[in-house]
Amino acid sequence: MTCPIEPTFTHSDALSHAEPEHKSSATQSASVASVALLGVSTFTVEVEVDLSPGMMTFSTVGLPAGAVVEARTRVKSALQNSGHRFPQKRVVVNLAPAHLRKIGTAYDLPIAVGLLVAQGALPTSAVEGTLIIGELALDGRIRPIRGALPMALHGRRAGFRRILAPRENAEEIAAVGGLDYLPAGTLTEAIGLLDGSLSPELPRSSVRSVASLPDLADVRGQRQARRALEIAAAGGHNLLLIGPPGVGKTMLARRLSSISAPMTELERLEAAAVASVSGHTSPESALAGIRPFRAPHHSASHVALVGGGSPPRPGEVSLAHHGVLFLDELPEFSRRALEALRQPLEDREVVISRATGALRWPASFALMAAMNPCPCGYLGHPRRACEDPPHRVQAYRAKISGPLLDRIDLHVAMDSPDARLDDEPSTPSAVVADRVAEAVARQRHRGSRNNALTVADLHRLCPLDDEGRRFMANAFSALGLSPRAHDRVIRLARTVADLAGAPEIKPIHLAEAMQYRQLDRSGSGIR
Repeated sequence: MTCPIEPTFTHSDALSHAEPEHKSSATQSASVASVALLGVSTFTVEVEVDLSPGMMTFSTVGLPAGAVVEARTRVKSALQNSGHRFPQKRVVVNLAPAHLRKIGTAYDLPIAVGLLVAQGALPTSAVEGTLIIGELALDGRIRPIRGALPMALHGRRAGFRRILAPRENAEEIAAVGGLDYLPAGTLTEAIGLLDGSLSPELPRSSVRSVASLPDLADVRGQRQARRALEIAAAGGHNLLLIGPPGVGKTMLARRLSSISAPMTELERLEAAAVASVSGHTSPESALAGIRPFRAPHHSASHVALVGGGSPPRPGEVSLAHHGVLFLDELPEFSRRALEALRQPLEDREVVISRATGALRWPASFALMAAMNPCPCGYLGHPRRACEDPPHRVQAYRAKISGPLLDRIDLHVAMDSPDARLDDEPSTPSAVVADRVAEAVARQRHRGSRNNALTVADLHRLCPLDDEGRRFMANAFSALGLSPRAHDRVIRLARTVADLAGAPEIKPIHLAEAMQYRQLDRSGSGIR
């Protein structure tokens, strides 16, 4: 797009125009490296700046979005307010490759640096091997940007030697090793770092250690639910808790993170990258090793859950990457939103298709859901009668489709506790977390977490003996399990065996896994 710019002269501009320009009749050009962000995928962008004689215009080409086209105004003011000349020439900025859509404000700083290199204010050697990203304020300050972490990761993978980026993105970029970081707070500081007149001063890290999490010892009673929570944490399985109000469903859900295995370096970076791209969530928690815990309200739309919009943003399933997505009051979510979960639960990623291409968001999360047994919540309660007629209970439970239920590994009914629950000791999170970590270590030694085992992996890593095959055949026939539910029972049994330290799946492990498929039984009302 081309826009004529009316020159705005300061006193220094007037003086500079009184002097003859060097190479006034020659074309001047420069090239600066930046990065494009599409979802969490990244691509190197060559910011080419060309200055040529002619009417003073500023053209941006290379499929720029609106915010990129507006960079001309921010760059012009930032340069002038930082004491630099804006070229009184025909300016063309090309963002290559031209077939990729350029979105965001991270191109401001590389465009400004490219203009300075083209004018000779900076040597070409100052930008060699350097990836440059950042948004400019009109007064020359450099503002933070979304997606700094995946951009820095791209710089390391692409072989760049260093990265010039906003100082306020320090926590994200400093977490990426193998790349010299030049943190800049202003355009003047950025120029000094590039030409070597300033030495980079890394900000002090403010990433805090993992905060104390709610302890499982706070939960009394509910032995089966606590055992199911441990299995879910060990294998990354999906869990549905069913019980009356106040029985402890949410309390248990918020303690899943306290017993989960520590995040690996790759998991921390991947989870933080999604948070960085979203612009709504701080990546510092993931960088500190805290698994994401997302609990959207039941009024959330399907776009809010799985992602989309314009421009496309990651949804709750991606923000919960390597963590937990907790859906309280599951039947109160819209049917469309719940059905949208089926694909990411199966594929562990979200694909958003647009006319210009497809975006992929990672979505390897553990689904934890809670629901009442009926609309009033007191069906089967020992001390309070249910007020709902059978047809209303049936309609309430039918809001959860059979295909979605198939993808939930554990269905646990929670009873209302009695007055003796304070007398029953509960195992602390630290003890359970140790057992979970040992089970996860066994899975990683085999090469994959149990929740991600493919059908081929099941045959190779989870063979059943004759007794186990007979058990599964009988269960398949009696409960009418789908092939998907059949495979999920075997994955679940593999996790039960891992917690027990057993190298092979035995019928006792299959039996425990099968008892958590309560809603597959006839009369559940969910089909």
